Amino acid sequence: MTWTPWRSLAPHTPLSPTVLRELLDGGQAFCWYETDSVWEGTWGEHIARLRLSDNGQLEWSAPTTCPDASDALRHYLALDPEWEKTIDALPWRSDAVLASAMGNWPGLRILRQPFAETLLTFLCSSTKQIVQIKQGCAQMAATLGKSLPGGRHRLPDWEALHAADEDDLRACRLGYRARFIKQTAAFLAEHPGWLEETEALPYAEARARLITLPGVGAKIADCVLLFGAGRLESFPVDTWILKVMAQRYRLDGWKPEQVATFGRTHFGPLAGVAQQFLFADARAVRRIAPAGTDTSA
Repeated sequence: MTWTPWRSLAPHTPLSPTVLRELLDGGQAFCWYETDSVWEGTWGEHIARLRLSDNGQLEWSAPTTCPDASDALRHYLALDPEWEKTIDALPWRSDAVLASAMGNWPGLRILRQPFAETLLTFLCSSTKQIVQIKQGCAQMAATLGKSLPGGRHRLPDWEALHAADEDDLRACRLGYRARFIKQTAAFLAEHPGWLEETEALPYAEARARLITLPGVGAKIADCVLLFGAGRLESFPVDTWILKVMAQRYRLDGWKPEQVATFGRTHFGPLAGVAQQFLFADARAVRRIAPAGTDTSA
Protein backbone atom coordinates (compact mmCIF):
# COMPACT_ATOMS: atom_id res chain seq x y z
CA MET A 1 0.00 0.00 0.00
CA THR A 2 1.25 3.49 -0.89
CA TRP A 3 1.07 6.15 1.81
CA THR A 4 0.97 9.93 1.56
CA PRO A 5 3.99 11.98 2.70
CA TRP A 6 4.16 12.70 6.42
CA ARG A 7 2.31 15.86 7.45
CA SER A 8 2.12 17.68 10.77
CA LEU A 9 -0.96 17.70 13.01
CA ALA A 10 0.81 20.14 15.36
CA PRO A 11 -0.95 19.68 18.70
CA HIS A 12 -0.49 22.57 21.09
CA THR A 13 1.44 20.39 23.57
CA PRO A 14 4.29 18.30 22.10
CA LEU A 15 3.94 14.63 22.98
CA SER A 16 6.54 12.22 24.25
CA PRO A 17 6.69 8.65 22.92
CA THR A 18 5.47 7.45 26.33
CA VAL A 19 2.39 9.68 26.26
CA LEU A 20 1.60 8.76 22.65
CA ARG A 21 1.83 5.07 23.57
CA GLU A 22 -0.49 5.59 26.52
CA LEU A 23 -2.94 7.46 24.32
CA LEU A 24 -3.10 4.82 21.58
CA ASP A 25 -2.28 1.65 23.51
CA GLY A 26 -3.25 2.35 27.10
CA GLY A 27 -6.79 0.99 27.24
CA GLN A 28 -8.86 3.58 25.43
CA ALA A 29 -8.69 1.97 21.96
CA PHE A 30 -7.59 -1.46 20.79
CA CYS A 31 -6.87 -1.12 17.07
CA TRP A 32 -3.47 0.62 17.03
CA TYR A 33 -0.18 -1.20 16.46
CA GLU A 34 3.41 0.07 16.57
CA THR A 35 6.29 -0.82 14.27
CA ASP A 36 9.60 1.06 14.53
CA SER A 37 7.99 4.04 16.35
CA VAL A 38 5.22 4.34 13.74
CA TRP A 39 1.67 3.67 14.88
CA GLU A 40 -0.90 2.35 12.42
CA GLY A 41 -4.54 2.19 13.40
CA THR A 42 -8.15 2.12 12.31
CA TRP A 43 -11.34 3.66 13.61
CA GLY A 44 -14.63 3.45 11.77
CA GLU A 45 -13.89 3.66 8.06
CA HIS A 46 -10.57 5.42 8.62
CA ILE A 47 -6.99 4.17 8.55
CA ALA A 48 -3.88 6.24 9.30
CA ARG A 49 -0.33 6.21 10.56
CA LEU A 50 1.09 8.42 13.30
CA ARG A 51 4.62 9.22 14.44
CA LEU A 52 6.44 11.89 16.41
CA SER A 53 8.90 14.30 14.87
CA ASP A 54 12.21 15.03 16.58
CA ASN A 55 10.61 17.93 18.48
CA GLY A 56 7.62 15.87 19.64
CA GLN A 57 5.09 17.13 17.10
CA LEU A 58 2.55 14.63 15.85
CA GLU A 59 2.74 13.69 12.16
CA TRP A 60 0.34 11.62 10.11
CA SER A 61 0.12 9.70 6.87
CA ALA A 62 -2.79 7.99 5.12
CA PRO A 63 -3.26 5.66 2.15
CA THR A 64 -3.03 7.55 -1.13
CA THR A 65 -6.41 6.10 -2.06
CA CYS A 66 -8.03 8.11 0.78
CA PRO A 67 -5.50 10.84 1.55
CA ASP A 68 -7.54 13.49 3.36
CA ALA A 69 -7.64 12.18 6.94
CA SER A 70 -6.47 15.30 8.78
CA ASP A 71 -9.89 16.50 9.95
CA ALA A 72 -10.93 13.01 11.01
CA LEU A 73 -7.67 12.59 12.93
CA ARG A 74 -7.97 15.94 14.65
CA HIS A 75 -11.45 15.00 15.84
CA TYR A 76 -10.47 11.47 16.85
CA LEU A 77 -7.38 12.64 18.78
CA ALA A 78 -9.20 15.61 20.34
CA LEU A 79 -6.61 18.02 18.97
CA ASP A 80 -8.70 21.05 19.78
CA PRO A 81 -7.05 24.40 20.52
CA GLU A 82 -9.17 24.59 23.66
CA TRP A 83 -8.01 21.27 25.15
CA GLU A 84 -5.43 22.83 27.45
CA LYS A 85 -8.05 25.21 28.81
CA THR A 86 -10.41 22.29 29.27
CA ILE A 87 -8.06 20.24 31.41
CA ASP A 88 -7.00 23.34 33.34
CA ALA A 89 -10.53 23.30 34.78
CA LEU A 90 -9.71 20.09 36.65
CA PRO A 91 -9.18 20.56 40.41
CA TRP A 92 -5.41 20.03 40.22
CA ARG A 93 -4.71 23.16 42.26
CA SER A 94 -6.32 21.59 45.33
CA ASP A 95 -5.46 17.97 44.56
CA ALA A 96 -1.75 17.16 44.70
CA VAL A 97 -2.27 13.56 43.52
CA LEU A 98 -4.05 14.69 40.38
CA ALA A 99 -1.55 17.50 39.82
CA SER A 100 1.32 15.02 39.93
CA ALA A 101 -0.39 12.65 37.47
CA MET A 102 -1.15 15.49 35.06
CA GLY A 103 2.44 16.64 35.25
CA ASN A 104 3.65 13.13 34.43
CA TRP A 105 1.41 12.80 31.33
CA PRO A 106 1.36 16.14 29.47
CA GLY A 107 -0.78 15.99 26.36
CA LEU A 108 -2.82 12.95 27.41
CA ARG A 109 -6.44 13.29 26.34
CA ILE A 110 -9.63 11.33 25.68
CA LEU A 111 -10.02 9.82 22.23
CA ARG A 112 -13.29 10.37 20.36
CA GLN A 113 -14.19 6.96 19.03
CA PRO A 114 -17.30 5.72 17.19
CA PHE A 115 -19.91 4.85 19.79
CA ALA A 116 -21.00 1.50 18.31
CA GLU A 117 -17.39 0.43 17.83
CA THR A 118 -16.47 1.38 21.39
CA LEU A 119 -19.32 -0.70 22.77
CA LEU A 120 -18.02 -3.71 20.83
CA THR A 121 -14.41 -3.37 21.95
CA PHE A 122 -15.29 -2.95 25.61
CA LEU A 123 -17.64 -5.93 25.51
CA CYS A 124 -14.45 -7.82 24.59
CA SER A 125 -12.53 -6.34 27.54
CA SER A 126 -14.04 -8.07 30.55
CA THR A 127 -11.27 -9.70 32.66
CA LYS A 128 -8.80 -9.41 29.79
CA GLN A 129 -5.56 -7.47 29.50
CA ILE A 130 -4.97 -4.99 26.71
CA VAL A 131 -2.88 -7.30 24.53
CA GLN A 132 -5.60 -9.97 24.70
CA ILE A 133 -8.35 -7.49 23.84
CA LYS A 134 -6.35 -6.34 20.83
CA GLN A 135 -5.91 -9.91 19.65
CA GLY A 136 -9.65 -10.52 19.77
CA CYS A 137 -10.43 -7.25 18.00
CA ALA A 138 -7.87 -7.98 15.27
CA GLN A 139 -9.31 -11.44 14.73
CA MET A 140 -12.87 -10.08 14.54
CA ALA A 141 -11.80 -7.45 12.03
CA ALA A 142 -9.98 -9.97 9.84
CA THR A 143 -12.82 -12.50 9.99
CA LEU A 144 -15.98 -10.37 9.95
CA GLY A 145 -14.99 -6.77 9.18
CA LYS A 146 -15.20 -4.86 5.93
CA SER A 147 -12.04 -4.33 3.88
CA LEU A 148 -9.99 -1.15 4.11
CA PRO A 149 -7.12 -0.09 1.81
CA GLY A 150 -4.02 -2.26 1.73
CA GLY A 151 -5.70 -5.44 2.90
CA ARG A 152 -6.61 -4.01 6.30
CA HIS A 153 -10.03 -4.53 7.84
CA ARG A 154 -12.22 -2.45 10.10
CA LEU A 155 -14.06 -3.87 13.08
CA PRO A 156 -17.36 -5.52 12.12
CA ASP A 157 -20.53 -3.49 12.55
CA TRP A 158 -23.43 -4.80 14.61
CA GLU A 159 -25.29 -5.99 11.53
CA ALA A 160 -22.37 -8.25 10.61
CA LEU A 161 -22.16 -9.50 14.18
CA HIS A 162 -25.87 -10.31 14.16
CA ALA A 163 -25.40 -12.34 10.97
CA ALA A 164 -22.41 -14.25 12.37
CA ASP A 165 -22.64 -17.49 14.30
CA GLU A 166 -21.61 -17.49 17.93
CA ASP A 167 -18.99 -20.10 17.03
CA ASP A 168 -17.45 -17.58 14.61
CA LEU A 169 -17.11 -15.13 17.47
CA ARG A 170 -15.68 -17.74 19.82
CA ALA A 171 -13.06 -18.49 17.17
CA CYS A 172 -11.90 -14.88 17.59
CA ARG A 173 -10.56 -15.65 21.09
CA LEU A 174 -13.57 -14.06 22.76
CA GLY A 175 -14.57 -16.96 25.00
CA TYR A 176 -17.77 -16.37 26.98
CA ARG A 177 -17.87 -12.78 25.70
CA ALA A 178 -18.99 -14.14 22.32
CA ARG A 179 -22.38 -14.92 23.85
CA PHE A 180 -22.78 -11.35 25.14
CA ILE A 181 -21.81 -9.88 21.77
CA LYS A 182 -24.22 -12.16 19.93
CA GLN A 183 -27.05 -11.34 22.36
CA THR A 184 -26.34 -7.61 22.11
CA ALA A 185 -26.29 -7.83 18.31
CA ALA A 186 -29.69 -9.54 18.37
CA PHE A 187 -31.09 -6.87 20.69
CA LEU A 188 -29.82 -4.04 18.49
CA ALA A 189 -31.26 -5.71 15.39
CA GLU A 190 -34.67 -5.79 17.11
CA HIS A 191 -34.35 -2.15 18.25
CA PRO A 192 -33.08 -0.05 15.32
CA GLY A 193 -31.80 3.35 16.37
CA TRP A 194 -31.30 2.27 19.99
CA LEU A 195 -27.56 3.03 20.00
CA GLU A 196 -28.02 6.44 18.40
CA GLU A 197 -30.73 7.31 20.93
CA THR A 198 -28.55 6.15 23.81
CA GLU A 199 -25.52 8.13 22.64
CA ALA A 200 -27.61 11.32 22.59
CA LEU A 201 -29.04 10.90 26.11
CA PRO A 202 -27.69 12.63 29.23
CA TYR A 203 -25.01 10.65 31.05
CA ALA A 204 -27.15 9.02 33.77
CA GLU A 205 -29.87 7.89 31.36
CA ALA A 206 -27.37 6.61 28.80
CA ARG A 207 -25.48 4.69 31.49
CA ALA A 208 -28.67 3.08 32.80
CA ARG A 209 -29.63 1.97 29.30
CA LEU A 210 -26.22 0.50 28.51
CA ILE A 211 -26.23 -1.54 31.70
CA THR A 212 -29.32 -3.37 30.46
CA LEU A 213 -27.26 -4.92 27.62
CA PRO A 214 -25.85 -8.44 28.09
CA GLY A 215 -22.38 -8.33 29.60
CA VAL A 216 -22.38 -4.58 30.24
CA GLY A 217 -21.76 -3.58 33.83
CA ALA A 218 -21.07 -0.19 35.34
CA LYS A 219 -17.38 -0.10 34.38
CA ILE A 220 -17.95 -1.06 30.74
CA ALA A 221 -20.86 1.40 30.48
CA ASP A 222 -18.67 4.20 31.82
CA CYS A 223 -15.84 3.29 29.43
CA VAL A 224 -18.19 3.26 26.44
CA LEU A 225 -19.63 6.65 27.38
CA LEU A 226 -16.25 8.22 28.13
CA PHE A 227 -14.34 6.97 25.09
CA GLY A 228 -17.23 6.60 22.63
CA ALA A 229 -19.68 9.36 23.49
CA GLY A 230 -17.51 12.08 24.99
CA ARG A 231 -19.28 11.94 28.35
CA LEU A 232 -16.34 13.35 30.27
CA GLU A 233 -18.18 13.04 33.57
CA SER A 234 -17.93 9.23 33.34
CA PHE A 235 -15.55 7.74 35.90
CA PRO A 236 -14.72 4.10 35.06
CA VAL A 237 -13.54 2.12 38.06
CA ASP A 238 -11.30 -0.92 37.57
CA THR A 239 -8.63 -2.61 39.68
CA TRP A 240 -6.11 0.18 39.05
CA ILE A 241 -8.48 2.98 40.01
CA LEU A 242 -9.66 1.11 43.11
CA LYS A 243 -6.03 0.90 44.30
CA VAL A 244 -5.26 4.53 43.48
CA MET A 245 -8.36 5.76 45.27
CA ALA A 246 -7.73 3.48 48.25
CA GLN A 247 -4.07 4.40 48.67
CA ARG A 248 -4.05 8.05 47.62
CA TYR A 249 -7.58 9.21 48.50
CA ARG A 250 -8.16 7.04 51.60
CA LEU A 251 -11.11 5.16 50.09
CA ASP A 252 -9.93 1.75 51.22
CA GLY A 253 -12.79 -0.75 51.33
CA TRP A 254 -15.10 1.32 49.16
CA LYS A 255 -17.11 -0.51 46.54
CA PRO A 256 -16.63 0.38 42.84
CA GLU A 257 -19.95 2.24 42.60
CA GLN A 258 -19.09 4.29 45.69
CA VAL A 259 -15.70 5.15 44.21
CA ALA A 260 -17.33 6.12 40.91
CA THR A 261 -19.74 8.43 42.72
CA PHE A 262 -16.86 9.99 44.67
CA GLY A 263 -14.90 10.47 41.45
CA ARG A 264 -17.73 12.23 39.67
CA THR A 265 -18.32 14.43 42.72
CA HIS A 266 -14.69 15.23 43.54
CA PHE A 267 -13.42 15.78 39.98
CA GLY A 268 -16.62 17.27 38.58
CA PRO A 269 -17.74 17.36 34.94
CA LEU A 270 -14.26 16.30 33.75
CA ALA A 271 -14.04 13.28 36.06
CA GLY A 272 -13.22 10.95 33.17
CA VAL A 273 -10.25 13.06 32.16
CA ALA A 274 -8.94 12.95 35.73
CA GLN A 275 -9.51 9.20 35.75
CA GLN A 276 -7.35 8.78 32.68
CA PHE A 277 -4.44 10.68 34.22
CA LEU A 278 -4.71 8.64 37.42
CA PHE A 279 -5.07 5.39 35.47
CA ALA A 280 -1.96 6.11 33.38
CA ASP A 281 0.03 6.99 36.48
CA ALA A 282 -1.10 3.86 38.31
CA ARG A 283 -0.06 1.55 35.50
CA ALA A 284 3.30 3.29 35.19
CA VAL A 285 4.04 3.10 38.91
CA ARG A 286 3.95 -0.63 39.53
CA ARG A 287 4.06 -0.26 43.30
CA ILE A 288 0.36 0.69 43.25
CA ALA A 289 -0.90 -2.52 41.64
CA PRO A 290 0.56 -6.00 41.24
CA ALA A 291 1.47 -7.37 37.83
CA GLY A 292 -1.14 -9.53 36.15
CA THR A 293 -4.22 -7.52 37.11
CA ASP A 294 -6.75 -6.31 34.57
CA THR A 295 -5.24 -3.36 32.69
CA SER A 296 -8.25 -2.29 30.67
CA ALA A 297 -9.68 1.10 31.53
